Amino acid sequence: MSENATADAPELPAPVEHALAAFTDALRETFGERLVSVTLFGSAAEGRLRATSDVNVAVVTATFTRDDAVRLRAPLALAHAAVDLRAMFLRADEVPAAAEAFAAKFADIRRRRFVLAGTDVLGGVTVPRPAQILRVKQVLLNLVLRTRTAYAQAAREPDLERQLSDLAGPLRACAAALLDLEGTPAPDARTALERVAAATDARFSAAVDAMVAVRRGADPTPSAAADTLFALLDLAEAMRARAEALGA
Repeated sequence: MSENATADAPELPAPVEHALAAFTDALRETFGERLVSVTLFGSAAEGRLRATSDVNVAVVTATFTRDDAVRLRAPLALAHAAVDLRAMFLRADEVPAAAEAFAAKFADIRRRRFVLAGTDVLGGVTVPRPAQILRVKQVLLNLVLRTRTAYAQAAREPDLERQLSDLAGPLRACAAALLDLEGTPAPDARTALERVAAATDARFSAAVDAMVAVRRGADPTPSAAADTLFALLDLAEAMRARAEALGA
């Protein structure tokens, strides 16, 4: 791991460590001196990966060409197959605009990141407050609509465990953003969601606890999982209303 890290190196499973090292080596070989930074973010940066978690990496380069993309196809496909690695490629000059367009994501990167190579360019990014409020509302609304549609369109009982796991990251990131915007930041995104849920409704706290249990391997009945899923969607709507109030 890089000496430019913003925190202690997270504890990661050996396959993830190996996949990250191999992918970072491929990035160095592809970009050379054009590689500005490689930043691990999200749950992996906190050392809290679950079996269903993605491994998220932001790659900042001076330039990005078609030839670069072609050279990275095989290393990226290998890392994605091995540990579900997902990479975001940015030119350095695109970072400010990306931080405004995807304010919630970049606010989360600032909170949860570990630099694998290069300099910590994303740690100093400025995320405009109005853009962050707008993006939190957009993310929450999209989350609700997308999850409802996925559930309704399932030909049979959907993979509820996967759906619950997919809700965890966005809900935690939005909860952390809400508390930051309100001036009461939480130490981490998981705690932020617990605080937001507890302050809203007791059933939301129970739903968050149930979601965590599922991510740790619990096997709820389809009915209980569905109840948890839709309670979390109600929580997302309550969080969106809270974000609306911030822009009033």
